[in-house]
Formats: sequence, C-alpha cells, structure tokens
Amino acid sequence: MSGRTALVTGGSRGVGRAVALRLAADGAAVAVNYRRDADAAAEAVAAIEAAGGTARAYRAPVDDPDAVAALPALVRADLGPVDLLVSNAGTASRGTAVADTADEEYLRLLRVHVLGPLALVRALLPDLRAAGRADVVVVSSAIVDAAPPGGAAYTMAKAALEAAARTLAREERAHGLRVNIVAPGLVATDMGERLVAATAGGATLAELDASYPFGRVARPEDVAGVVAFLASADAGYVTGQRLLVDGGGPDSRIVAASGGGR
Repeated sequence: MSGRTALVTGGSRGVGRAVALRLAADGAAVAVNYRRDADAAAEAVAAIEAAGGTARAYRAPVDDPDAVAALPALVRADLGPVDLLVSNAGTASRGTAVADTADEEYLRLLRVHVLGPLALVRALLPDLRAAGRADVVVVSSAIVDAAPPGGAAYTMAKAALEAAARTLAREERAHGLRVNIVAPGLVATDMGERLVAATAGGATLAELDASYPFGRVARPEDVAGVVAFLASADAGYVTGQRLLVDGGGPDSRIVAASGGGR
C-alpha cells in the first residue's frame, strides 16, 4: 500500500476504523471520513499516527451532496489523489415490515447506502482513472442473502449497492479500476451489539461467541483483512466479486434475526 491514498467512509468507528488502521499499517495514507463523531475520528487518526502512519479526518456525511462533492479536493490537497475508496458508511433501518415502511424510510437508506456513495465515486473518478491501479471496495452485508423479516429497507439498499458495484466493475475495467464487494455477517461492533440486543432476546455479542464459527462472532479486523487483500497486488486480477465474511455461515437463528449487523 506504500504510496497509495485511501479514503474510508464511516472510518471513525467499527469496521471502518479497523479498515483505516489496517490500510495505514500496510503503508497507505488514509483519509478517515466521518459523519458526526469528531472525537472518534480524531482518535482513529491518532492511533494511526502513533503507529507511524499518515492519516487525516474529514467530516462529510455521505448523504450530503455538497460535502461529498468537496471531499476529493480536500483529501487531494492533504494526502494526494485518492486511488482506493472503501465505501463503508452506513445506517441501520428501523426494522419495520414492508407493509408498515413509509417511502421516506426506503429513500433515507438509499441516500446513505447507494446514492451518496455513487456521488462520491463520480467525484473521485478522474483521480481513480488516472491512477493506473485503483480500487473501490464497497462494504455490503450478508443481509442481502438472508432477507430477514423487518429488514426490507436495509436489504434493498445493500442489494442496490451491490448491483451498482458489479456494473461499475465492468464499466471501469478499461481504466484500471477494480470494484469489489465485501459482505460481512454479524460483526462485533456497536451496531452489531444493538442488533443482537433487539433481536436475540437481550443477548450480548459475547454470549453468542460460542455458537458462531471458530468460536466467535466476526471482529472488525476480519473484515479489514479482506478489504486489504482486495486492494493488494495479490488481487490484481479480481474485480466484480463479492466475498462473504461470515465464517461459512453463522447460527441460522441470528442470520434470520439480524441479517448481518455490520
């Protein structure tokens, strides 16, 4: 990753933070994007710098078109042109049934998970195309496979993101841009903890470890390792692919309840 500049959306916490730290450890300069938690973003940057890496924090909600349009120039001025985008920022749905979900809930999820990320990709395309080797890795969810009750808005948004990513992979291949999808199952993050509390009878993530593959729920670092692989030279001939990060399939009861939980 030496000499590369990575932009990680939602990079201040959870999976995004782990991805930012991993890419920085591998040598990339990292732009840590965040929505509102400036302290968490600053802490992520401090952790990267303490380990000898380079990072800066940038506030830009992905559903704010003006902030997204301005972001590439800000990162370019500080760290150089972006040649690796990890589209990780996301938000949970309210968990209502299809019959009870208003249009605005679907639109809210689509703005965060699909329309905002695509606007950012469009803003970054000149730099990505000029890089020779560039990567977009979108973080989706195993919920696309599970399609659990109460999860239509989230599932639809992630499915649309995946469809756009696969299309982009074919359209931009001639420019040296690789586009791939990482789809985690349940991950030990704040969001994962809330999902489990809401859907598994008040259980905690720690209580679920024993019932999961390899004796634990996935950690953010498990997802970060897959992202780092997809952006590495070892994945230079890989594009348009979707990698599940779920240990081969967790407890079916939790899949049905949470459908992922990134």
